[in-house]
Amino acid sequence: MRDASRIRPSTGAPGLVLSGGERRAVTRALPEEVPVAITVNGTTQAVMMATPADIEDFALGFALSEGIVAEAAEIGSVEALDLARGIEARLWIDEGRAEALGARRRAMLGPVGCGLCGIDSLEEAVRPLPRVRAEAAFTIAEIVAAAEDLRAHQPLHDLTRAVHGAGFLQPGRGITHAREDVGRHNALDKLIGALARDGVPPARGAFVLTSRVSVDMVQKAAMAGAGLVVSVSAPTAHALRLAEEAGLTLAAFARGETVEVFSHPARIIERRSDVA
Repeated sequence: MRDASRIRPSTGAPGLVLSGGERRAVTRALPEEVPVAITVNGTTQAVMMATPADIEDFALGFALSEGIVAEAAEIGSVEALDLARGIEARLWIDEGRAEALGARRRAMLGPVGCGLCGIDSLEEAVRPLPRVRAEAAFTIAEIVAAAEDLRAHQPLHDLTRAVHGAGFLQPGRGITHAREDVGRHNALDKLIGALARDGVPPARGAFVLTSRVSVDMVQKAAMAGAGLVVSVSAPTAHALRLAEEAGLTLAAFARGETVEVFSHPARIIERRSDVA
């Protein structure tokens, strides 16, 4: 796991446990969140509060999921620099491509709970999505196991109990990649960036989330080309409508031995032998 930042992702903090007549000192690990400015050819595109880990993956995934570039090969270089007030993730791309970003500049501080902060118009919030063509299929057993398997790939959550996770599920292989962040959309961007670094097309697998499935999560998944999003929580109604339109399979409430499928169920099969 690459991490260019020297800022630790968690910090120990003293606290006091109060329970009935008991008073007990305790030290808790709390996740850090710092401003991360994503710049393209020297121009700021977004400033998001994020966990200071896997920043280069974050920048690369953000560029792909937000349509700044169509593929990782369009990025000449990416680097993360620790500054006095936060981290700057610098992307360098072809100048012509950079000039086309003017209409979509995002230069506001985005809180961790929102993946759409700073956009310039309502049209951008509901931008048309590409049709997902991924053909990878998954058994019910693989899907219901994925949410539990993701827990084994969340060391920062185990330490702090305060971050989201995003994992990549591949048929017959389980969770192969995972990333964490205080922001659910940041975790997904980091995962998309990690896959791009390793040359793994998202269409070969599914995104597994510990968070609710909101509009921005569906948008990012569709832009990346993944065919299935699995979550332990619920989708929003608008997110479901977008998933339907984009051809994305949306599976939620994956807990225990059950999962609820809300759109395009053809990618979910009973057993591996059912794959043509």
